[in-house]
Amino acid sequence: MPDDKRSRDENTDDEQRQQPERVVEEVRDRAHEDRAMSGDPGGRLGDLDEALKAHNYPTSTNELVEAYGDYEIETQDGTESVEEILALTEDQTYDSADDVRSRLLGLIHR
Repeated sequence: MPDDKRSRDENTDDEQRQQPERVVEEVRDRAHEDRAMSGDPGGRLGDLDEALKAHNYPTSTNELVEAYGDYEIETQDGTESVEEILALTEDQTYDSADDVRSRLLGLIHR
């Protein structure tokens, strides 16, 4: 019967070599977790993020434009006002600050 100790040692060596790869994958996966978090982890919304937290919900697109239309948001091409960004959408109802953030961030990533 062949010596199993040698094959066990080889398996252990393989596992140890693969471990750093797993760590790298976990770190890479965690880097994308902030997308699902509430708030504005990238800071793109600036002061608007805090204002949205204090706003009364439910609210509509039109109410948001009236209240925050002049706020500037960082986009890939510079900055745009909330009014300019939401002008591309129809009036809809938002139930929370997270809903508004998601919509705004989705629109500026188009």
